Amino acid sequence: MRRFSALAGGVALAVIMLPIVLRTTEEMMRLVPASLREAALALGLPEWKVILRVVLPTARAGIITGVMVAVARVAGETAPLLFTAFGNRFWHQRLDQPIAALPLQIFAYAIAPFDDWHRQAWAGALVLIALVFLVSLAARIATRGRYSAVR
Repeated sequence: MRRFSALAGGVALAVIMLPIVLRTTEEMMRLVPASLREAALALGLPEWKVILRVVLPTARAGIITGVMVAVARVAGETAPLLFTAFGNRFWHQRLDQPIAALPLQIFAYAIAPFDDWHRQAWAGALVLIALVFLVSLAARIATRGRYSAVR
């Protein structure tokens, strides 16, 4: 894009996330038993419907877990954002402008010489960890099985 922008930062983080999500999805789909696939094929379902109606729902929890691992990994990435989004302390409404990001703020405040900024960096890190925890908790609740209450 030849300049710092929010869009470039998003693309950089997506490039980091994509291999993690793809590899996890591939492995989760391979873990689905062949007998389930064969049973659906024996009933006359086309292969694409077997994937959509049998394999993906069976592997859903693992796929969502892989996505959450990727989100947790990129949530703290500062270096790609330093080189692409650059950070900005002011609000911009356009995606082709530098934009603020919590990891960048934590980095900037952590290397500052002021004690107050150090405390704000620790608070930002706590907020970032809390956000990752809440998103992970929401994913865990979303991937509960039907019979998870029965033990």
